[in-house]
Amino acid sequence: QVQLVESGGGLVQRGESLRLSCSASGTIYSIYTMEWYRQVPGKQRELVAQITKGGSTRYSDSVKGRFTISRNNANHTMYLQMNSLRPEDTAVYYCNAEVSSGPTTAPSEYWGQGTQVTVSS
Repeated sequence: QVQLVESGGGLVQRGESLRLSCSASGTIYSIYTMEWYRQVPGKQRELVAQITKGGSTRYSDSVKGRFTISRNNANHTMYLQMNSLRPEDTAVYYCNAEVSSGPTTAPSEYWGQGTQVTVSS
């Protein structure tokens, strides 16, 4: 079994920064694509940023140029550096990862419990 734990959320003012972390633990052989999603009440969860095992990244248009996704494969951790935050960035942020637990085991998808980010105006 694999657990993902997010941290780093909080309350900030417009224009400030936050850095989210997602730490994976458990029976891990390899972590493939890792992603950050966010969700506000009453809306669908949306993909914010994605990073492959090799380091290729992709961002939603709403955060491009302000957010940076990164990962440390050695300690199974992913980060999201969020700069120039806006009130519309307010949401619960979730990490998602494809993880295999053995060399012949197909990867499974895991989610963290979420961390709240609130940006005041």
